[in-house]
Amino acid sequence: MWLVLTLALANAAWGQAPVYSATSMVNGPNYAPGPFAPNSIVSIFGSGLAWSTQGLTAGDIVNNTLPTELNGTRVYVMDSPAPLLYVSDGQVNFLVPGNQLDGDVKIRVVREGVTGPEVTVTLVDAAPALFQTAAGYAIAAHLDNSLIAPGSPAQAGEIIVVYACGLGMTQPNPAPGAIPQSAAVIQRLSDLKVYLGGAALDPASILYAGLTPGSAGLYQINLVLPDNPGTDPEIRVAIADQSSPAGLKLAMP
Repeated sequence: MWLVLTLALANAAWGQAPVYSATSMVNGPNYAPGPFAPNSIVSIFGSGLAWSTQGLTAGDIVNNTLPTELNGTRVYVMDSPAPLLYVSDGQVNFLVPGNQLDGDVKIRVVREGVTGPEVTVTLVDAAPALFQTAAGYAIAAHLDNSLIAPGSPAQAGEIIVVYACGLGMTQPNPAPGAIPQSAAVIQRLSDLKVYLGGAALDPASILYAGLTPGSAGLYQINLVLPDNPGTDPEIRVAIADQSSPAGLKLAMP
């Protein structure tokens, strides 16, 4: 009897659909709510999203392209499978296809053929977000690739690399899930502004803004710091009316 009951409960759980909502979908770098942009990393939080945890491994990448299924889980964006980075019972990280046009898009999670609700989120052509530490500092690096931090701050006049997400389509633009192998400048470079301590930097100080070769969904902004930005100035990145959240600091003396 107990065996029959256990099997019945297992089968019932197997058939339960993934649970999530539009409000449980956030930007991957900082867990801020949407909107989202093409080639952005998005996290879905919920339950029943996958049977167990599986992160991306080298074996999952074929022809420099991310998989569209991990551990039996798929995410569909406008009925096309999206590239995946991580799945677990409570969280899925996926990449918005780089060729997806802006507007309202429908997203659903399917686990072993059992589909969750189809929800609608807003996609814009750029939704800048900066990667950050738990202490509230932007993740950025010196030119030797060492991390900028309070113990190793950036200096006035230094060239640094700031890592971002959501800067939109690039030229050339990667195919959905393709891991870029070379530099690709964002299409809206002329609209990009970097603010340090509330002041917009001279556009000439932005040396490069585009994809980071070898990393899916990751952008970088190479810039020359001004002479007197102050101690731990706030850093924000904006494209038109879309800006990264306020309050994030750049470690400087």
